[in-house]
Amino acid sequence: MASQDGLAALGVEGASAAAHALSLPAEAYGNDPRLEAMWAMKAYNHAEVYFNLISSVDPKFLKLTKLDDRIYSSFRESFKDLDVKQLKEDDLKSDQAKERWRPFCNQFEGLVEDFNYGTLLRLDSQKGYSEENSIFSTRVQFFAIEIARNREGCNDAVFRSKGPPS
Repeated sequence: MASQDGLAALGVEGASAAAHALSLPAEAYGNDPRLEAMWAMKAYNHAEVYFNLISSVDPKFLKLTKLDDRIYSSFRESFKDLDVKQLKEDDLKSDQAKERWRPFCNQFEGLVEDFNYGTLLRLDSQKGYSEENSIFSTRVQFFAIEIARNREGCNDAVFRSKGPPS
């Protein structure tokens, strides 16, 4: 996942302009493909950093937000039977799932920074990010699922697969 080339290619002025553009409200743009590409790059960078983190640090010791306990308990209260080890697209994208996720996500508005921003999420927790194993989710969905995966041991295989540091 070598996204540094894309960011470096922007240069200081380009990166500054991109940061400014990403801070403006969505209504200012419509469906600008350049903005969509910047969002995709930002989501990709987030995914890369997170995967490197769970590959390097035992996931059960990770704290992703100040609200991990609250997010996890609310998530498991709302989604008792959701298999976070192996998600299906319908777990997040079906009409029924969206109706269940909406109140869960909205309770974190103003509490979790950028709670509804697009983020890449792995479907199979045993594998890395790839086109086949990634789906867009909101940031709070990402946190809820990844906090559960960390606490429930689903991300252990990623950590173990990297082996001890040399």
